[in-house]
Amino acid sequence: MSDATPYPFGPQGPGTAEGPPLPRAGAGRPASEIDRGTVSDGKVEFINWRGDADRPEPPPPVPLAPDQRIGVAIIGLGRLTLGQILPAFADCLYAKPVALVSGSPEKARAVAAQYGIRDDAVYGYEHIERLADNPEVQAVYVVTPNGLHLDHVRAAARAGKHVLCEKPMAANSEQARQMIHACSEAGVRLMIAYRCQYEPFNSAAARLVRSGELGRVRVIEATNTQVQGPGGQWRMNAELAGGGALPDIGLYCLNGVRAMLGEDPVEVYAQIVNPQGDERYAQVEETTSFMLRFPSGAIANCATSYGAHETKDMRLRLEKGWIEIENAFAYRGQRLRVARRKGTLESVEELRTGAGNQFSLEIDHFAQSLLNGKIPRTPGEEGLQDHLLMEAIYRSALENRPVKIDWESVHQAVEPE
Repeated sequence: MSDATPYPFGPQGPGTAEGPPLPRAGAGRPASEIDRGTVSDGKVEFINWRGDADRPEPPPPVPLAPDQRIGVAIIGLGRLTLGQILPAFADCLYAKPVALVSGSPEKARAVAAQYGIRDDAVYGYEHIERLADNPEVQAVYVVTPNGLHLDHVRAAARAGKHVLCEKPMAANSEQARQMIHACSEAGVRLMIAYRCQYEPFNSAAARLVRSGELGRVRVIEATNTQVQGPGGQWRMNAELAGGGALPDIGLYCLNGVRAMLGEDPVEVYAQIVNPQGDERYAQVEETTSFMLRFPSGAIANCATSYGAHETKDMRLRLEKGWIEIENAFAYRGQRLRVARRKGTLESVEELRTGAGNQFSLEIDHFAQSLLNGKIPRTPGEEGLQDHLLMEAIYRSALENRPVKIDWESVHQAVEPE
């Protein structure tokens, strides 16, 4: 027998050196409400078990039963779909993937097997309208090159399916208008996938800005850059992409600034630089720097490039402090810091929020808007607004002058045919 000091605790008295004795089944008092929780309207709720010094634990998720979730057909099986979007459905509470549309039957069959999608729910691009015959599909997520969005959204709308479409919405504002019109005529919802507006750190920063706690925003700096690889990618084709770094990654700066302020700029000024002799940029731009002036007096300085090391940050300078979102436009790795005066000291604090997959949050917002019959936060009109601004940015760079924007006249457009 061991002569080690006996373990002094245990529900049945002292244990041995090997550890305390196991409790008998059913021993002890019944679980209290703080541990057991309660059920209300089909949801399990718990009393906060943490002390006042710690953040309270969020309530348990309340997923819909699988047969009640919005069935989504994903159109396009490229890197974004396979690397981010389809895996994100594992965290969705209100949506599920039920069909695939691809130009590659071999790839589609392989992906369908991975996600448990039936063989008869795999379609070619030329058969998108056959989705009308699949009652499991209530919506589509369009994840194809920008210049193809119009055709794919039209086909989905004709099939009577609601549409979530990747950003940028299209290749230009005219295509965006036609997409809005097609969905309106078909009586289906159209949402643009501005994932950063659903990302927790960006949302927390926007709430802080809108609260007025730090005063008015005076200057914003937003940067989204990355080093582009070999040519031959569809992003280097103007017809498919609609532009270069600006609509691809610079759009995050543009839309992110608008989302933070809750207003649209009234003037833009831009410069574009392309490296000489680089055939990759024969049709699209490499680097764009643009300034936005807002009615509130705020100024945003934005920069985007396919030729600079990866940076995806946003900084806001306000009257009573500053806000910095590191990796604001990245898929993950966000950090939020806030500076303000505290007495005679300058306080810089890092704010932490619960983690969340921004693609899952975006998809679930779309699904909930369909379930509740509400307009999504980022409808087609949001995408159109960004296209109009990007066209003003290109015009400013071409003419080397500031371009004023009269929104009332800009939107007096003829309805698309």
